[in-house]
Amino acid sequence: MIFGFNTDIKQQDTVYHVQSEARESEQLLQTQVFVQGRCIGKRAVSYSSIPSEGEDGDPHKEKMLREQHRQVLDAIREGKLDSLLDKRETPETLATVKELELEWLNSNSVHAGGNLMMHLRVTDGGSAAQGARLTFRFARPDVAPYYAQVLTDASGNAEMSFQVDEAALTDSSVLVQASYNGRTSTRKFRLRTSG
Repeated sequence: MIFGFNTDIKQQDTVYHVQSEARESEQLLQTQVFVQGRCIGKRAVSYSSIPSEGEDGDPHKEKMLREQHRQVLDAIREGKLDSLLDKRETPETLATVKELELEWLNSNSVHAGGNLMMHLRVTDGGSAAQGARLTFRFARPDVAPYYAQVLTDASGNAEMSFQVDEAALTDSSVLVQASYNGRTSTRKFRLRTSG
């Protein structure tokens, strides 16, 4: 099993979230770059020609993924990200690709009574993704991350609630990964107070 890597890096006034993972169904080592929760580009390398080393994991693939992740971080630091990405995502290219979409429905009113409530919808090519698995990673300062999972209903909707003090929201974030029919989509949401 290959673990993924997630790094936030600030370059000038922009915070980039870099996420690398092995996409086993496509046999790809993929690194995606997000800005404000939207994927701006990705780099993917096939590992289908590399022999598997069994159930104990594959250190060569993990090393390749770690190196690819580091290359993207270095490109951001050096201002050369565009030259490293496979393609830059634009509204035009995104419109032609039918991928999993993850939408935060109540982003303007989420905190009440000491709880953060998130209503999310997952669609696949525009249709509701019933039974999609959402994995949440809720990160706060000075506290271990909290993980939770939930499945979407027939409309592709799901809810998740976290107990958190509203004052801690500005330093917190939620990483949500949707998995459906062997594909994944990941979004990182920055939180803010209502004030």
